[in-house]
Amino acid sequence: MTDLLHQPGFLGTSANWAADVTLLLSALVALLLTAGVVLAVRGQYRAHRWFQTGAATLNAVLVLWLMVLPFRDFVAPPDNPAGLPLSAVATTRIHAAVGATALIFGLFVTLRANKLMPGFLRFKNYKAFMRVAYTLYMLATLIGLFVYITWFVGNPNPPSYQ
Repeated sequence: MTDLLHQPGFLGTSANWAADVTLLLSALVALLLTAGVVLAVRGQYRAHRWFQTGAATLNAVLVLWLMVLPFRDFVAPPDNPAGLPLSAVATTRIHAAVGATALIFGLFVTLRANKLMPGFLRFKNYKAFMRVAYTLYMLATLIGLFVYITWFVGNPNPPSYQ
């Protein structure tokens, strides 16, 4: 599996397969979340809950499987071992901060929606919490798109595990 992840990508940039899959799965999460919002507006709350739960779960898997290690290896070290431009490092760190906030907050809301929270962690203004979670997810997705562009579009030597 590791060999597959590090193969050249399929979107025509200098990205590897893992980065291209990450981009497409992130877009899928954004689409699922948006479809969930539409379902809620239409009053189809059961379907809304399934869409949002699925999207939040997929996002958690995506972050833990494909985003944490590249961040740890290429962005977190203060000496910039990948030689990324400072703008790419800064953008990626902002994406990580917003994305981590969205992930934690979104999973909190998802657990609450599925009645998996203890009583003292439940909240009443559910709509406001959902709107904040959705906004954070969309902001993280947009910043993530910019990260992909700064790392892989027009960059002939992106960070690599090879």
